[in-house]
Formats: sequence, structure tokens, C-alpha cells
Amino acid sequence: MAEVKPGDTLYDLGAGDGRIVITAAEEFGARAVGVEADPLRLLWSRLRIRMAGLEDRASVLWGNFFHTDLGDATVVAIYQRRGTNNDLREKLERELKPGARVVSYMFSFDGWRPEEVDEDSRVYLYVI
Repeated sequence: MAEVKPGDTLYDLGAGDGRIVITAAEEFGARAVGVEADPLRLLWSRLRIRMAGLEDRASVLWGNFFHTDLGDATVVAIYQRRGTNNDLREKLERELKPGARVVSYMFSFDGWRPEEVDEDSRVYLYVI
């Protein structure tokens, strides 16, 4: 939905096992960065990236995404609760450049109108 392509920098906020980061790098040629607070998920995602041979294009940072600079992101993927999305809204508006895409799974953002919605999958695409 976000039309990720080479030249994009995708951030996955709450990267979990790294599947979105890996897919963005492997299938779409993007530079991909995950942010994960859980140390076990962080290690698992880093191992998966290494096993896929994607260390040059994909990484997962350990930390809190509220404290991560997203200024170079052209795409942000989010699977968080509505409250967390709404807490992130100001940060995204402040740090992302015009034209950056935000894809949210399951939960929308209050006050933002999605450019596209996949009702069946509950995926929302926003453009800054």
C-alpha cells in the first residue's frame, strides 16, 4: 500500500521479529530500520536479518521509538494501539518530511484522514 521502493527508508516502530524490516529490504530494496524495546525480540530480529544476509540494508535498534529520530524516514510502519498512535501523531508531523507515508495496521489516527484504507485487512495509509 505504501509503494515501498529502492531509495525509500522505512522505519518499523515496534519491529517485533523484524518481518517488515526484512521484507522492505529484501523484496522492495529499501533501507529498513526497526525500533524494538523488547531485548528478546531485538535479538531474534537481528539474527533473522543476519541469516537473510541483509545487514547492509536492514537493522533493528534497541530502544523507545518515542526517542528515535525519524527524520530520514520516507515510510513508517506502525502496529500500535490507537492511544499510542495518537501519542505519536505530533512526533510524526514534526519529524517526517512532506510526502512521507505512514502505514498503520488495525488502528487509525484521530484527526488524520487516511489516503487509502484496506477495510478487509484494516490497514490505513496516511501521507504527511
